[in-house]
Amino acid sequence: MSENKKALVRVEDLKVHFPVKGGMPFAKKKYVKAVNGVSLEIEAGETFGLVGESGCGKSTLGNAILGMQKPTDGKIFFKDQDIHALPAKEFKELRRGMQMIFQDPFSSLNPRFDVYHIIAEPMQIRGGMTEEEIKNRISELLHLVGLSDDDMPRFPSDFSGGQRQRIGIARAIALNPEFLVCDEPVSALDVSVHAQILNLLMDLQKELGITYLFISHNLAVVKDICSKVAVMYLGSMMETGDTQLIFQKPMHPYTRSLLSAVLSVDIDNAPQRIILKGDIPSPINTPAGCPFCTRCPYAKEQCMKEKPELREMESGHFVACHFPLVEEQ
Repeated sequence: MSENKKALVRVEDLKVHFPVKGGMPFAKKKYVKAVNGVSLEIEAGETFGLVGESGCGKSTLGNAILGMQKPTDGKIFFKDQDIHALPAKEFKELRRGMQMIFQDPFSSLNPRFDVYHIIAEPMQIRGGMTEEEIKNRISELLHLVGLSDDDMPRFPSDFSGGQRQRIGIARAIALNPEFLVCDEPVSALDVSVHAQILNLLMDLQKELGITYLFISHNLAVVKDICSKVAVMYLGSMMETGDTQLIFQKPMHPYTRSLLSAVLSVDIDNAPQRIILKGDIPSPINTPAGCPFCTRCPYAKEQCMKEKPELREMESGHFVACHFPLVEEQ
């Protein structure tokens, strides 16, 4: 971490396991290991990217950081406070500084509420504001996200996907949060509006000083907007560090295979596609060693038996691999 910056969010050895229902009576209980020993730090004011295949545990990790999912083990700190060790009243107060922008802007908005009531709801729940103050705040928020006062009486069905996401963003920042989890905020939108929403998020960050955890499977987007990135696979962290380092010198075989799938406009120098073989292990029965060992072309006996820990290969670049790809850069 930078010496002049402080971690706003800190996650230590976080585990989120879900019990599997059914099965034979008296049989050993099984668990889906959605997040399995993840640690990370997010500095105030930065955009931290979290990438990986669908089902790797990205959204579960985001939900756990916000307190929406209780962890099985590990700790989550927000502004140096262990959020799950706080009394309910103090947690509720702290939680106002952490909000989420959801993936699907239509299902995340109440279709029975007009825009005014959608954005007013968090302020009404918090209390302490008059109706006139709430209306003025809604007007301010709508203009911040590129909408107008005329949109207040309209319903979500009256808007396009991009406009609905703008409404969702306005609601998320209504209580002046310091930290936002953006759970694939543009993946459900038309490609034509991706850049508009991403530019809006970056403008809001500059104006309001918000810190983002940006969850995505679109590596091209992550490269453009994130200062740091972490790569997840099967609930575990594979590689993390400065975005430029990760994209220029990927040291984990899984990271390298992900980056090889990114489309390049430079046809002559496009990276050679790495096709992974083998099946993804079940999150119920993860390998004893490296989670990626069943698909890794470089796997050895040690990889099958011993799970690698994240280790710093160079300043700010951490890799969980027994045999990182250092010499092949």
